[in-house]
Amino acid sequence: MSDDGVPVQRPRRTRSAVRVVLTDEVGRVLLFEDSDLGVPGARWWMTPGGGIDPGETVGQAAVRELREETGLELPEDQLLGPVAVRTVWHGYSDQIVEQAEWFFLVSVPAFVVDIAGHTEDEKATVLGHRWWEPARLAAAADLVWPADLAAIAALRDAPDTWPVDLGTVEESIVPI
Repeated sequence: MSDDGVPVQRPRRTRSAVRVVLTDEVGRVLLFEDSDLGVPGARWWMTPGGGIDPGETVGQAAVRELREETGLELPEDQLLGPVAVRTVWHGYSDQIVEQAEWFFLVSVPAFVVDIAGHTEDEKATVLGHRWWEPARLAAAADLVWPADLAAIAALRDAPDTWPVDLGTVEESIVPI
């Protein structure tokens, strides 16, 4: 550990993932509150999504991740996108993850979220979920990943630009 509390050596991992900006009929966005068990009090809100399994397309992964994380079953052709792509670096207390991400949009009637499909890691770190009203989300002091969520959601109206390259960003609890 360095003098400022940042771990000197953390394993580095690379993966590909999907994120889904899921809205309901009145424009609320579903987000999950996540945490880092190695940093007491650290928490942030994030979109549903996760790693792409071997042999899956990005669309198939998005459908599977929605089913596992929210209980929502929907056909792949209901997804919009991918609307954006980026590379993100996440620094956590126990690891550094470089992640290639594809973003999808989908709007559905509000539903009761079912977290029965969460992995053991998600069960340990995910603190809850909430349907966020856009104005409340814009005014929130809470950390939200992706930080440019509103801009990604606005891509719904610009399909001729898909997928937008959002470049490389860092979203970390523990700096890299």
